[in-house]
Order: sequence, then structure tokens, then C-alpha cells
Amino acid sequence: MPFTDNRSFKAAPRMLVSADGMYYRTPDGRRILDGTAGLWCVNAGHGRESIVRAIQDAAATLDFAPTFQLGHPLPFVLANKLAAIMPKGLDRIFFTNSGSESADTALKMALAYHRARGQSGRTRLIGRQRGYHGTNFGGMSVGGIGGNRRGFSAQLWGVDHLSHTHGGTAPFTRGMGTTNQDIAGELEELVALHGAETIAAVIVEPVAGSTGVLVPPRGYLQRLREITSAHGILLIFDEVITAFGRLGSATAADYFGVTPDILTVAKGLTNGAVPMGAVAASREVHDTVVDGAGPGIEFFHGYTYSGHPLAAAAGIATLDLYAEEALFDRAGGLARRWEEAVHGLRGARHVVDIRNIGIVAGIELTSREGAVGARAMEAFHRCFDEGLLIRVTADIIALSPPLIVENGQIDEIVSRIATVLGQID
Repeated sequence: MPFTDNRSFKAAPRMLVSADGMYYRTPDGRRILDGTAGLWCVNAGHGRESIVRAIQDAAATLDFAPTFQLGHPLPFVLANKLAAIMPKGLDRIFFTNSGSESADTALKMALAYHRARGQSGRTRLIGRQRGYHGTNFGGMSVGGIGGNRRGFSAQLWGVDHLSHTHGGTAPFTRGMGTTNQDIAGELEELVALHGAETIAAVIVEPVAGSTGVLVPPRGYLQRLREITSAHGILLIFDEVITAFGRLGSATAADYFGVTPDILTVAKGLTNGAVPMGAVAASREVHDTVVDGAGPGIEFFHGYTYSGHPLAAAAGIATLDLYAEEALFDRAGGLARRWEEAVHGLRGARHVVDIRNIGIVAGIELTSREGAVGARAMEAFHRCFDEGLLIRVTADIIALSPPLIVENGQIDEIVSRIATVLGQID
């Protein structure tokens, strides 16, 4: 099983068998309040009829169609809908099957772009400490979570990392904080070290999610944009978590007012109903790669299931549902209420920091001596047994409920966490 203590799971399995709205159900019929939108993906809530119907109709009409040298209508419809809500100029869409594949696709696009411009020496990729860009070799290499890297020594050559954004602001900061440290300015040091002529791209999550919700300080992303633009380096935003309303806007790029050259999405693209990811690239990147190629295939990359009919149908229905119910605006309207509620855990047992932005929060706990992560994992199991699904990484509780969450459910999430933290050592 993925990212699972398999021996512990087999000893005491916790199972989910159905879901509807804000709740999962267990085999014995207990309701589990979803405090994490599954895995950051079910933004519109579970079991939405229009998405289910779209998938059923697609399966009955066209179960599969190859997209190598052929096409079918649905991914083109979805690409137009997706391009319409991406930051201005990022309207060239390439479909994948996951966030991991989206990250690797974006990295390949960056390399292909520079090669097409006659700058094939630009092969170096810059990630960030504590960053997460999936588990394929490209994303793992630019990622900065030690546990994901240490077990696999064969990584991409020529990768470097910026420092993470955590630690520059005070604990219990609400939203974006301020710092006197020029964290983004480290990129200038890497340029001086390696030479701009060797660097293809910088890839970051606007808000680092999987590592425990690290919110960037004010001006950080703007500074990265300035430096990358000045040196001809592409800027890639990994928005697998932050896109589709999590911050109250279609993308974090829109929320922060910073437009990258390439942007990756997945998860909420289909509301988690069918695996799918996508990469949105600028016209400059797309046209340079396509127009600079010789006859035949311009970009030697793709997947069997790119633009799969069922996934595309789910994506179309999902984007329509987001618009019909104005879920991005709804999330923005809930953000202050969410912030007040989660910061109500300040002073709860074991809590040493709380970070939030949009409808996402990280609650950091003190670690047990010699057993980092054990306290949060106990909290995860206790919360599940008490009817609440949370996510934990190391000793950080990460929360990201579906955007349909009601005020009473927000209070219930916080109350159950407080109760569980009071019960564990």
C-alpha cells in the first residue's frame, strides 16, 4: 500500500467503503467526517451526481481512445475549460494521470524549451527543501523531503535546492507572515554558483502542502519571479494541492498575483473521481518547443491514458460544478471563519504552531523523544476512531476539508482534534 505502515495496517486495518458529501462510511456503518478532502482532492465533496453521471455516460460511449496521433473530443473540451481559469497566458494544456506525472512533464517541457532555443546547456533544475513534487524520479529529485529521497539513491544529476520557507516567521502566524530574511534571494547565490546558463527551471509549491503546510512570507513568490525572469530561468508552480479553490481562487498564482511559466495540476481537476493531471504552459514555452522542432513529433513525451475519456468527462463535469456552485468564492468567504476556528487550537495539548491560508491548515505538535511522528500518527488513528479523517506528516496535522464544509463541521473538526490531543501522551 502507498505511503503506509503495511504491517501496522494489516494488524489493525481501518477501511472506508462509501462516501457522500462531507462524509465517508466504514464497513460497520460509522460516518467519518472528511477533514482532508480525501487526499487534498475532493474539493466539491463526495458522490456528486453530475460527476458520477458524466463518468457513466463516457464509459458507455467511449471506454478508451488512443491519443498518440489520434484524438477524441472530450480532452479538447476540457483543455479549453481549464485554460479559461488558468492565469492569463497559460493556455496550452497537456494531460497526464497524476500530480507526479505532471511534475515530470513540466520538467521535461522546461528542458525541451531551452534546447529549442539553442541553450541545451540549461539542464540544471532547482527545487526546494521540504518540497513535494510526487514520487517519480524527476519529482523526487527536485523534491526536498528526506524520507522520499534517501531510499532511492539513483536521482537526476544536476539538481540543487533552495531553503524552505519555514522558520522565518513567528509561530501561530495567521496567513502570510513577514520576515527580514531574503529567502528567495538564495536563488541569486545558486545562479552565481552554477551560472544562469546552466539552469533550466525552478519548481516550487506556492504553499508547501505535503510537508505540513508551509505558507510563504509576503513577497517571496514575487521575488522568485523577478530573479527567474532576470536570468532567463523558467518558473514552475506545482499547484496539485493549491489549484481549484483551496485558497479561494482558481489557482494560487492568481491568489498571490504571480504568474509562472508552467503550472501543474491534478487532484481537484476531477474532484478525485478519476485519476488525472495536467500541465498548463505559456504560449512562449509551447510555441518555442513546437515551432523549433523538425518534421514529426515535437515533444517526445506522453502516457497511454493521457486525456482518457472517463477522466476528461469527470474533469468537464467537475469544472462545471465548481462554476455552478461558485465553490472558489465560497472557499474565499469561509477563509476567515476557518482561520479563527483552527487557531482556537492554540493552547491545546502538544500544539506548538498553527499555520493557515485559504481553507488549509497545519497544526504542529511537539515530538516524542526519539520517536518523531509517533504522536501525530496516534492522533490520526484516534481521530479516525472518533469519526474524523485528518492527515499527518511527521508531527504535523494537515487539514483541507472539501470546499462545501459548513460552519458546524468546521467546529466539529477542531473540537474532535482538541479532544484527541487531550487524550494522548
